Amino acid sequence: MRVLICGAGVAGPTLAWFLAKAGTHVTIIEKSSTPPHGQNVDLKGGAVTLIKKMGLMDQIRRFNTTEKGTKFVNSKGQTFASFPVDVGTSFSSEFEILRGDLVAILHEATKHHPNVNYLFGTTIEEVLSNDDDTVKVELSNGEVQEFDLLVAADGQWSKLRKQCFPPEDVKVVDLGMYVSYCTIPRLPSDNDWWNLYMALNSRIVSTRPDPHGTIKTMLSHMPCNDAEETAWRKAFQGDGQALKKFLKKEFADAGWQAQRILDAMDEASDFYFHVIQQIKMSRWSNSRIVCLGDAAYAPSPLSGMGTSLAIVGAHILAGELSKLDDGDNPSKALVTYESKLRPFVEEEQNLPSFVPAIAHPKSAWKRWLLKVFVWALAKIASFPWAANMLGDGGNDDKFPLPEYPSLDDEGSK
Repeated sequence: MRVLICGAGVAGPTLAWFLAKAGTHVTIIEKSSTPPHGQNVDLKGGAVTLIKKMGLMDQIRRFNTTEKGTKFVNSKGQTFASFPVDVGTSFSSEFEILRGDLVAILHEATKHHPNVNYLFGTTIEEVLSNDDDTVKVELSNGEVQEFDLLVAADGQWSKLRKQCFPPEDVKVVDLGMYVSYCTIPRLPSDNDWWNLYMALNSRIVSTRPDPHGTIKTMLSHMPCNDAEETAWRKAFQGDGQALKKFLKKEFADAGWQAQRILDAMDEASDFYFHVIQQIKMSRWSNSRIVCLGDAAYAPSPLSGMGTSLAIVGAHILAGELSKLDDGDNPSKALVTYESKLRPFVEEEQNLPSFVPAIAHPKSAWKRWLLKVFVWALAKIASFPWAANMLGDGGNDDKFPLPEYPSLDDEGSK
């Protein structure tokens, strides 16, 4: 079997690792000239099990962000609630890592495998055919190639998905939250916690440590009325410079570290922004084309499960494909992959109705109520019995991983 994967983020290389182990020949194309980067992600439940199976846990621990947990701070930076990472209710994970570091680890683990070939700076110009025999594509380098399977693993704004699935198959759920990220220089006064400051008028300012001696930052906002929604939507559709100017105006009076972030924003090499959304597809496959990870079922960063779902989904897709006999049409495996994973995906996409609005108080009294609630939760969670009741156990018991003998042998530690 020959498989073409579009996207060298998390889902694509994970799928390639398992497929290559089963003897499949894999080509991965990526529009960037180097592996993609990004902010903090974490690993939970089955994803941790699979990373261990792949023999990559030592690298994951080596590139841990060093984040000790989550702190809620006031406008002076004083902590009023702490959730250490070793407490079940922490918003931080034991396996916190930068997306760029995780992608680099997965790339290193697959790039030398004889069954895996990477083509950076390459995209799919056009899908020429998708039928019972093969899927034929024209690449941006002018080559026309045929594969047994084409995998869209190019993220929640997947261009390949848009080309191969009708609009009615894809539902974009807008969660009403706008976020900008960038990396800034670290100061001696910075700590190794995820610091969250809830500014008035539905704004959040946050800083997080990384293992590279810098600080990751986030500015987020939820528009409070139609006029604000229109202004933010227009700003986020513009170019980076225009958006930075807009953010400097909107966060000028936010307080705490906002001004520091705004001042450093122009020099940041990784400034980017997006609207928080979910992707829900009525079907994940179309003949010999299948969507994987955020391209199929982005749960949004608010779920904390996007990366874990991508890894688990890649394993299941590879496992179902490994069960095919020679000459079988892969559509059979694609249907089973979806039927096994979809219930878990839908469960993780089912966010509480008050998320993310609860974390973006508009008025002073709403912020006071939220502070009291978070303070009380932190106090309760400090008791071991309460932490065990309130925590989710890293999602360990939510979704037992299917077993695939051709993938699950102890070929790696």
